[in-house]
Amino acid sequence: MEIVIVPDAAAGGALIAAAIADLLTRKPDALLGVATGSTPLPIYQALAERVRDTGLDVARARICQLDEYVGLPKGHPESYRSVVLREVVEPLGLTESSFMGPDGSADDIAAACEAYDQALAQAGGVDLQLLGIGTDGHIGFNEPCSSLASRTRIKTLTERTRVDNARFFDSLDEVPHHVITQGIGTILDARHLVLLATGEGKADAVAATVEGPLSALVPASALQLHRHATVVVDEAAASGLKLADYFRATYAAKPSWQSI
Repeated sequence: MEIVIVPDAAAGGALIAAAIADLLTRKPDALLGVATGSTPLPIYQALAERVRDTGLDVARARICQLDEYVGLPKGHPESYRSVVLREVVEPLGLTESSFMGPDGSADDIAAACEAYDQALAQAGGVDLQLLGIGTDGHIGFNEPCSSLASRTRIKTLTERTRVDNARFFDSLDEVPHHVITQGIGTILDARHLVLLATGEGKADAVAATVEGPLSALVPASALQLHRHATVVVDEAAASGLKLADYFRATYAAKPSWQSI
């Protein structure tokens, strides 16, 4: 696991966007796994700027979803499909045909979960999966004590999560109780995992993920098992790391030919 400490969220977004640009230069049809929420927005903004300013060719890039609400129609503005189309696909000049995600409005949700897991594999697997992290260490909607071998499945949202997400809806009653999420095992199948965390509120979760024991109580700690995982954190989110100085020194001495 590589730990990269950056000054702020904008610097983290630019660094990760550069890594995605390098990937798309090597593999123009790469499958990019994206996350929703405010944390990854600097990545998407920096990547869209690269497309505009440098002529980076993303025409063959493919985008896939990490999770989705259950029960919202596909066209609902707060479905994660709509959010990804609005914040990632459209700014990059891609079309909906480049996008894949689970069907949260399916009659048989269990079958939809299995179908999405299979679709990711049939697409050749995710080349780079972006992740955020919750204050409790969750990734995707894999809450604490999720199986580290879990596959794409339905999960019940905690009341805390529903209250947090109510700001995107007209009322708490409109927030779904269930979601489809890639499981931790599914996430670990990606070739490269990149987690971005910003703000002091994520410091404890980052420290537990990076320096704590591997534990289902901290789902993000599963990144310790991955062959190519990168954790990018701003100074505030890095404030709980005991080995912060070592991580800074390691990154400063990194060979120029070795990307994140």
